[in-house]
Amino acid sequence: MNNKRKPTHPGVLLKEEILIPLGMSVTDAAKDLGVSRKNLSELINERISLSPDMAVRIAKATNTSAESWLGMQAKLDIWESENKNFNVMVFPSYEEELCEMLEG
Repeated sequence: MNNKRKPTHPGVLLKEEILIPLGMSVTDAAKDLGVSRKNLSELINERISLSPDMAVRIAKATNTSAESWLGMQAKLDIWESENKNFNVMVFPSYEEELCEMLEG
């Protein structure tokens, strides 16, 4: 289990660092982004993940990169997956190589 702090959801960053300081409502921001108010609301309230299309829209609106927005989502997705209890067996050849590395 990963004990690092949970990464910030990109929707929270959009809300707290962009929309609130600009005094923009969700309705106005959704219009500017060309998306529904419901979709943007779900994003900023962490109910949905950031899609590549939304990342491009936000990047264009904020003069940032879509990759930076998607990177935030990827970090969050990986953190969430690392904090699940998967029952995974190590592939035999990799287990042997690991033992050899530790012994050698």
